[in-house]
Amino acid sequence: MRLILASKSITRKKIMDLLNVKYDVVTSDEAEISNQKDPCKYVEELSLIKAKAVMKKINNTNSIIIAADSIIYANGKRYEKPKSIDEVISNIKELSGAKNQGITGVTLVDTSNGKILTFSCVTDVYFKNISYDDILWYSNHEEDLLKKAGYSLEGTMSLFVERLDGDYYNVLGLPLGKIYTKINELGYSLKDLD
Repeated sequence: MRLILASKSITRKKIMDLLNVKYDVVTSDEAEISNQKDPCKYVEELSLIKAKAVMKKINNTNSIIIAADSIIYANGKRYEKPKSIDEVISNIKELSGAKNQGITGVTLVDTSNGKILTFSCVTDVYFKNISYDDILWYSNHEEDLLKKAGYSLEGTMSLFVERLDGDYYNVLGLPLGKIYTKINELGYSLKDLD
């Protein structure tokens, strides 16, 4: 069974590499638009759009497509990829000292039978109070901030986490444990993925 990661995210590729299984990357060119208000349904719909677009691009009938979309959610607000460093600073100020949620929607497509599973994973992230000086330093030194939903726990931001409730990899954009559970539901195990 061939795994296809439907993402150009460097972080998702790094997470997939942890599995020590072969996979290919095929990205979607489809516009990602959702009018869903519920944050879980929002990311689920976006992941489904990506998965269906990649399904059209490949001719392989022996694959599992993995598509994902992630946001940070707090106080009724979706935090997606910021458009500027000023927006990063504003977002971190809002999230300082509070709970937020890393939410990832995932769609798996088994191309051998057309079965599609779409689900989401939520991880609660609790930040310590972050000083303005630390926010400024972070926003000027962390790599790829404008490519991540709100913040990245891979680097300096990890210093400000009080605790996580849930899957760490979910906050990074790919909840491996839940994905593997769903792959099992499709009838596959690790030996089928190599």
